[in-house]
Amino acid sequence: MSALLAIDRLTVRYDSRDVLRGLSLEVARGEIVALMGPSGVGKSTALRAVAALQPFDEGRIVVDGFALAPGPVPPESRLVPLRRRVGLVFQAHALFSHLCALDNVTLALRHVLGQSRSEAEEIAAKLLASLDVGTRAAAWPSQLSGGEAQRVAIARALAPNPPLLLMDEPTAALDPARRSALGTTLRRLSEQGRGLLIATHDTEFARGHADRLITLTA
Repeated sequence: MSALLAIDRLTVRYDSRDVLRGLSLEVARGEIVALMGPSGVGKSTALRAVAALQPFDEGRIVVDGFALAPGPVPPESRLVPLRRRVGLVFQAHALFSHLCALDNVTLALRHVLGQSRSEAEEIAAKLLASLDVGTRAAAWPSQLSGGEAQRVAIARALAPNPPLLLMDEPTAALDPARRSALGTTLRRLSEQGRGLLIATHDTEFARGHADRLITLTA
């Protein structure tokens, strides 16, 4: 069976400096892979390249049959198939402050996938409930705790029902109890057949919840 995500010799340069050099990895459906290493080794850069938010200079990325090649990021009109395949949860959650939790989750469904408001809101409400923040649907991001904001961000990433979920430093602002709850959530998502690639320097969390660890070095 082919990998859900295949990265082959990925290289990213800034001002002639290799920020990421020759990264190769695969993620299978139902697998949690932790991409580890200290700050500055290119973990976040790798995630952004997979999500087509970052150009890359060499290598190849294939997500569930959709290929990305070196060079400028393609226009969004060509990336709709990728948006259906990949969800990204940013380290700082990046929720839109002027939208309530429900509207944050419906955004991609309505404006990228073209669903009606009622269809999008039905999907969003179910996702928020499944992540135990259904009662916070009307809350503004400023009213959410760190754990709640993260769960809303996960719901937003899952809204297009992508098979691949990317997470950037998901435990950065979580206390031990919330880290454990996050690990349980991620395992539940993997058991649904999703593949997860998590960039983290949290060794304890990675060893406790990931199926495989890949370490980047400077």
